[in-house]
Amino acid sequence: MPVQRPAPAYARIKDYVRRQIETGAWPAGSVIPSEHDLVKQFGVSRMTVHRALRELTADQLLSRVQGAGTFVNAKRYQSTLIQIRSIAAEIESRGDVHSSAVLLLERTTDPAALSTLGLTGNEYAYHSCIVHFENGEPIQVEDRYVNPHLYPRYLEQDFAQLTPSDYMTREAPLQRAEYVITARLPDAGIRQHLRMLAGDPCLVLQRRTWAHEQIATDVTLWHPGARFQFSGSF
Repeated sequence: MPVQRPAPAYARIKDYVRRQIETGAWPAGSVIPSEHDLVKQFGVSRMTVHRALRELTADQLLSRVQGAGTFVNAKRYQSTLIQIRSIAAEIESRGDVHSSAVLLLERTTDPAALSTLGLTGNEYAYHSCIVHFENGEPIQVEDRYVNPHLYPRYLEQDFAQLTPSDYMTREAPLQRAEYVITARLPDAGIRQHLRMLAGDPCLVLQRRTWAHEQIATDVTLWHPGARFQFSGSF
């Protein structure tokens, strides 16, 4: 039977730092022990400690500020761009808990919304605005306009229990999508719902999707820039 070698010293230090962060012993924004203190604690060289902290910084768990120390970063939630998934599924895939609060659910005749959805001025659209939370922390404001011809029972859904994406995928699966991502300052209402400070930017995803050769929905997704990132691969 092969002998299992112990993990390298730098890897043990990385595991220790991760555990301190994950358990809340070192909360976001706190300064971690200095390299000198970690050298003494683990009985290793300064180079070993430096490598561990450098790799954790590359993983975006830490930020190193010259002359001030090394700080724990706020958790950055993420979403994939390659596949349209329910935000609840995104959150649950990380082992976290999703919840939501419905701010608005209505029928609208807003001309801009009708034009975006390819509807005429004599028709109407559905409009919803929902805040999504991960472990109780707000990470997305979803402002959505919906084609009622494709989703006639949209206003009847309980979106505190079911996400719009889940409902729409079940009723009329999406065929294609187009999207744009920008960095924008939110208005006071969105900033309040996302618990952001004045002047902090949002990452904003504007997405329009099609089903059955019709425009299905136009949605604007607002995310706190300091706590969120998009990712993808192909």
